[in-house]
Amino acid sequence: MASASPASQTSPAPPTGPATPAPPAAPVLGAGEGRSPRTLPAWVWALPPVAVLALVFLYPLALVVQESLAPGAYADVLASESFREALVTTVWLAVASTVGCLVLGFALALVIAFVPFPGGKAVAKFIDVFLSFPSFLITLALLFLYGTVGMANGLWTDVTGEADGPFQFLTTPWGVLLAEITYFTPFVMRPLLAAFSQMETAQLEVASSLGARPLRIIRQVILPEALPALAAGGSLVLVMCLNEFGIVLFTGAKGVTTLPMLVYSKAILESDYAAACVVAVVNVALSVGLYIVYRGVSRRAGA
Repeated sequence: MASASPASQTSPAPPTGPATPAPPAAPVLGAGEGRSPRTLPAWVWALPPVAVLALVFLYPLALVVQESLAPGAYADVLASESFREALVTTVWLAVASTVGCLVLGFALALVIAFVPFPGGKAVAKFIDVFLSFPSFLITLALLFLYGTVGMANGLWTDVTGEADGPFQFLTTPWGVLLAEITYFTPFVMRPLLAAFSQMETAQLEVASSLGARPLRIIRQVILPEALPALAAGGSLVLVMCLNEFGIVLFTGAKGVTTLPMLVYSKAILESDYAAACVVAVVNVALSVGLYIVYRGVSRRAGA
């Protein structure tokens, strides 16, 4: 049997490496495919809140300003004695109330933050609740205590047999001042307590270990840390006192006329809407100007 020749025998093919995959074909984009979705301009999203603000606030304010531009309205109101007295009363009550709130709020915040006593946390929580109370509610509470027929005068007349009690100050400017300090002090305490909670107690311990007395620690350690909170709370109280209406009305202080009370008197009692709008515009300008001054001062102080 003839054997196959070597030439006729085929050698096996050399091994080859792994096949390189072919690059994927580029997808064929149809119409509108592969494009980022079109986003609306930013000013479009600002239109709804601006429209609501213009309808609810700016439009009524524009009507008030327009009504105040009646011929001779500003000259008559600004030259009147009642407006000057109301302006002076408003300013001094607001400033005195702010000073009283700062002093009392700082002292109470110090006690709550640094003097341990039973129920301290509950008192701090109550301050948050107190901020939601309406101003006339605090005034009514003071009337129940110190009003003409309040508890204090009732106890006095029961003990002495006299017809009237000695507590008649609520219908005077001092009664309005007491009510405003009572109501607005927590608005100073709230930012102070937040600032005190972030203070390092090590600073107080070091100062105490070096022999510093409590008053010196308050003056040199605590007070500098509390200044931004005092500025924030005091400015808020000052602006709110300038526009306070309910406290003055519910105390029944007939001899106390502030700018908001003058607006009420001109518009409701006298139906002089032009004069009422003039006083309202002055009150708004005073509040906005005070806010601008506060922002400038706090920006320079870094508060």
